Amino acid sequence: MMQIIPSLQDSQLQNAWLTIGIFDGVHLGHREIIRQLVDGARASGSPAVVLTFYPHPANVLGGRNLKCLTTLNERAETLASLGLDAFITQPFTREFASQSAEDFMADLKKHTGLHQLLVGYDTALGRNRAGTVDRLTEIGLSLGYFVRPVTAIRLNNEILSSTAIRQNIAAGEVTLAAARLGRPYSASGPVIPGDGRGRTIGIPTANVDVPEGKLLPAYGVYACRAYVDGQAYRSVVNIGLRPTFTEGIVAPRVEAHLLDYHQDLYGKTVRLEFIEYLRGEQKFASVDALIAQIRADIERGKSLL
Repeated sequence: MMQIIPSLQDSQLQNAWLTIGIFDGVHLGHREIIRQLVDGARASGSPAVVLTFYPHPANVLGGRNLKCLTTLNERAETLASLGLDAFITQPFTREFASQSAEDFMADLKKHTGLHQLLVGYDTALGRNRAGTVDRLTEIGLSLGYFVRPVTAIRLNNEILSSTAIRQNIAAGEVTLAAARLGRPYSASGPVIPGDGRGRTIGIPTANVDVPEGKLLPAYGVYACRAYVDGQAYRSVVNIGLRPTFTEGIVAPRVEAHLLDYHQDLYGKTVRLEFIEYLRGEQKFASVDALIAQIRADIERGKSLL
């Protein structure tokens, strides 16, 4: 069972094989790094460890509101499934970012017994991003750890990156994102009360409360698999502002119609896997026109799923 450690200072690991990164999405490139890490650690009888930073450094240093592909919990669950022994979630602050690469690596050695460090081709740690692969290798000579650079992982001759996948999701390109992730993009949350309008038109929907920091696909309608209590159901999901019924500034909602589920969903957690984009969100001239389109969406979703 993977150990989750809330900060580097709380770690008491020894002789670790370790890699450092955000690992947002845990895409196919990340999985290759983790595979090399776990295989090497197992062969040497050492713990396989990932150190990540939270919140995202771009939000702390750049003043951005970057939405992530995975929440911290989702990232931990996915990494645990890949065979890691420990996951260190280092709080990221401006003060922490001001450390030199030398000081950070000395702290890492102290708290993990760092033996082997796997780093990506574009790694740059510490103040002024001075901790490049070459510099980390030099520091390792004095601290007693070894650096193993990992070459860029490509798919269809393109370097895999979380940034590119975030762009896919923001554009509604969920099938392309799934190819890069190695699995469908997903979002989950508890079902909370909505307007109850879906039930009045004979197409009840679950209003899924997705965490604030999670990136949602572009507004529109999607064919999805919905998981409730471990069971999969075909579903059609609308993400957006409900323009047929609402005007002005409203918060976006994630509304899922589960095709074969007929029980009360309030309070249950629903996980949605986005399989295919069906159409953009639009304002209809009448409720009857909207109902007709939703029924067409449901039939297309059935055929896809």
